[in-house]
Amino acid sequence: MANLWLKKPINELLADSESSDLKRTLGATNLVLIGIGAIIGAGLFVRTASAAANSAGPSVTIAFIIGALGCAFAGLCYAEFASMIPIAGSAYTYSYATMGEFMAWAIGWNLVLEYALGAATVSIAWSEYFNKFIEYFISPSLVVPYEWSHSPFQSLTIDGVYHHGIINIPALLILSLITWVLIRGIQQSATINGFIVVIKVMIVILVIIFGWQFINPANHTPYIPLPGTSSATIDGVFKNFKPITGGWAGIVGAAGTIFFAFIGFDAVSTTAQESKNPKRDMPIGIIGSLMICTVLYILFAHVLTGIAHYSEFQGASGEAPVANAVQNHMPGYGWLAKLITVAILFGFSSVIMVMLLGQSRVFFSMSKDGLVPPVFGVIHPVFKTPYRSNLLFLAFVGLFAAFVPGEVVGDMTSIGTLFAFILVCIGIILLRKQEPDLPRPFRTPLVPLVPILGVLICSYMIYGLHWENWVRLLVWSIIGAILYFTYGIKNSRLQNKNN
Repeated sequence: MANLWLKKPINELLADSESSDLKRTLGATNLVLIGIGAIIGAGLFVRTASAAANSAGPSVTIAFIIGALGCAFAGLCYAEFASMIPIAGSAYTYSYATMGEFMAWAIGWNLVLEYALGAATVSIAWSEYFNKFIEYFISPSLVVPYEWSHSPFQSLTIDGVYHHGIINIPALLILSLITWVLIRGIQQSATINGFIVVIKVMIVILVIIFGWQFINPANHTPYIPLPGTSSATIDGVFKNFKPITGGWAGIVGAAGTIFFAFIGFDAVSTTAQESKNPKRDMPIGIIGSLMICTVLYILFAHVLTGIAHYSEFQGASGEAPVANAVQNHMPGYGWLAKLITVAILFGFSSVIMVMLLGQSRVFFSMSKDGLVPPVFGVIHPVFKTPYRSNLLFLAFVGLFAAFVPGEVVGDMTSIGTLFAFILVCIGIILLRKQEPDLPRPFRTPLVPLVPILGVLICSYMIYGLHWENWVRLLVWSIIGAILYFTYGIKNSRLQNKNN
């Protein structure tokens, strides 16, 4: 008789960690850079403008504070788990040890929303800036046509001409290139990521420093727009625009949207089996990357909504919003707009790399447990990476990147991640009661207060997302449950061992 709540013993998890075929090559600095590489990306350079334009206006900065608080509480819980259970799989592994197999499957399945669909979202944003790159450095007449760089569910009228998307080819191309890099090896991937992160952070800092002098206080007035705001006097001209949510509801909704910008710090925990000293380095990588990015986010959002009115990020002008804002509102800094475009292309590439890396490691762990087919756990004989898993997810992620709009995929990513964070916070409370004497190199402070606050804030952000995303999460979870009961429970290594 199968037991849905069967837990994987901690000592078995640790044994799996010691016997892994994965190479241990990553230090604390690598882990912080991996975290920053995943965190700073489409969430900052695309989703910030979208959240301001549609939900919160200038008060998107407050939304970032809410998102940061939720991530901070969840991050402290992640750090304790990662230091005491240093094994690939992230929240999936932690929930297997604390809440049983069915919940572990549920969280592992929803991590696909975070990592796989997160990679799809960023590849779509990469496609937008790729066209801006061609416009700046080659020729505006050579940009990839709208039809071949957008989803079939998207359409737009440009200069009186109606365009309808067919397939996003640039997004597919970047996913293929990053998958090839990952198959070649984690150390090479980490080295490339470290180089990209330095460039990306420099660009964020340059925008904050140079953009600060171009902030127009009128763009921040009112800082929290009234609900349904649809017009404003911009540079002395009265303009109408699409109504935004506004008020506190707009801030909460924006928090759910820009939460995508924080996705990534937990990806650090998926590399635990490739860390040289995971008990020390995991907490440093998780908390360090989160703290650095939060400060940069708030300053960046304040500058972006100050140099350009939030309504300018609606419609066609919402594509490549940072480059457009700098180009249109910072005279003499056209060079910065061009530099931003190049850096963002590199930066998005690093995010895609970390997302695909995290996804393959989660399913690597699940395949070792028998919950998904063994193909996801096959290691390349030379490169020592789960290459077949990488190829399978290239096909899966590619479908979403090519045929689904970025906003839809991004919100699905956010809600799946928030759900994962909630379970991690609950897991810390449960494990403290079930295994109080286990060695904990890093301890989450003020338990159960910190985990409870993490659950409440993450739940509040889920509430802020539209009901369509709740339905998508429910449908996705039902599909996952069907797969578990038709395959996972029958092939579970732990179930078979206990029968």
